[in-house]
Amino acid sequence: MIAAFARVPELLAQHLLLAFAALLLGLVISLPLAILSARNRVVGRIALGFASLIQTIPSLALLALFYPILLSLSTFVGGGIPALGFLPSLLALMLYALLPILRNAVTGLANLDPAVLEAADGMGMTRWQKLRLVEAPLVLPVLMAGIRTAAVWTIGAATLSTTVGQPSLGDLIFAGLQTQNWALVLAGCIAAAGLALSVDALLGLAEYGIANRKRLLVWGSLGTLLLATLIALAPALPSGKGTVVIGAKGFSEQYILARLIGDRLEAAGYKVEYREGLGSAVAFSALAGGDIDVYVDYSGTLWTNQMQRSDVPGREAIVAGVGQWVREKHDVFSMGSLGFENAYAFAMRGDDARKRGIVSLADLAAQAPSMNLATDVEFLERPEWRSVRDTYGLKFKSARPYQPTFMYKALDSGEADVIPAFSSDGRIAASGLAVLTDPKSAIPGYDAILLLAPKRADDARFQAALRPLIGAIRVEDMRQANYMVDRDSDKRSPDAAADWLAARLKR
Repeated sequence: MIAAFARVPELLAQHLLLAFAALLLGLVISLPLAILSARNRVVGRIALGFASLIQTIPSLALLALFYPILLSLSTFVGGGIPALGFLPSLLALMLYALLPILRNAVTGLANLDPAVLEAADGMGMTRWQKLRLVEAPLVLPVLMAGIRTAAVWTIGAATLSTTVGQPSLGDLIFAGLQTQNWALVLAGCIAAAGLALSVDALLGLAEYGIANRKRLLVWGSLGTLLLATLIALAPALPSGKGTVVIGAKGFSEQYILARLIGDRLEAAGYKVEYREGLGSAVAFSALAGGDIDVYVDYSGTLWTNQMQRSDVPGREAIVAGVGQWVREKHDVFSMGSLGFENAYAFAMRGDDARKRGIVSLADLAAQAPSMNLATDVEFLERPEWRSVRDTYGLKFKSARPYQPTFMYKALDSGEADVIPAFSSDGRIAASGLAVLTDPKSAIPGYDAILLLAPKRADDARFQAALRPLIGAIRVEDMRQANYMVDRDSDKRSPDAAADWLAARLKR
């Protein structure tokens, strides 16, 4: 628990900056729009309708949508627009902040006492004077209630920015859920809740001060928020050292390999930060766009998803083909395989497979209509699934996606009968699972390959730091490192597993 909370301060600072920036941008857009909406009913209906519509979109989906939009825009204008990290998170969260601010401001302006407004007109006030001296002071308490709601919503939704590569307290929550490290989950949840409650309390004091004309209370609470923001900005100030961004997808092996890469780069003098929990398509696009510098992908994933290849040659041919394609099409450099394969391997509980007499995917096809399939969150949308399904004619009673850790739990508990396991996962042997053969070679090879962003393709020092990893990791060692993180008892952190794996590298 102490180690988990040790990671909170840096992520809390990033979380605070993102949430406050989104809230401030929401205010800048909402307030003028609220004034126009209060004066023009058509504008008001359109503005409030749009803000309400945004609230119906799941925040995770909204965050994900901004990535391809910004990536396409960056390509159109010739680059320079960051599609990963802060900007997509900022824009998505800003949209979520609009509704409570806009609705409260419009409601407050629409319900002002007409007699007060007539008195202001009778005194000869201009529109600006009436807004500044009469309307704004009367609406401010109602507006503050909307700002408080927007602040709490924004801080909560900011935990999801992890999925688009923006560091936040969500890093702890997502990593903890994946590795079943509940200390990380608790640390992230407690810190996010504490931040939301603290900000709400300070804004509540400001609201009370405004309502009761206590300026010292207003400026004191707002000053505290400003001071917290300035402190959070400190880690973001230039340090004089370039930062290497290491990407990782959202499962244990990726967390371990990211730390293994990070340790070698730090030893070579680089400053390192991590972007974890990325989807396959986001990770590769982020690398090609220069938003991350290095990450580990799998040859079969790129072969089927990015290259849209349906043929299944040998593993070496796929690795070579992927390396050539990423270099020619995206200027990405493949340093080669790390030495092990992490392929999809359909698995069942060992006793169940023996009872049913199922050894291969061909055997499975005959009984699949009475069985339940559990997969990771991507698999059912991937070309590999379509290839296996069509090749063997698989049709299951049900198919449900899970986070990888809970996919295994579903199999253990009997909620699922079959899963597409990962061949380098130590839980296969530990749980006594039976891995089904693929006699028709529908699943391609999945060698773990080290990919570098275009700006690192000719960086000899950078490559020299990572070259000892190429061909150096045994699949047996990777399985053991994965199991250290994934097992229920005597659990190890990805950092500890990476240290163990580093000591086991082939000499």
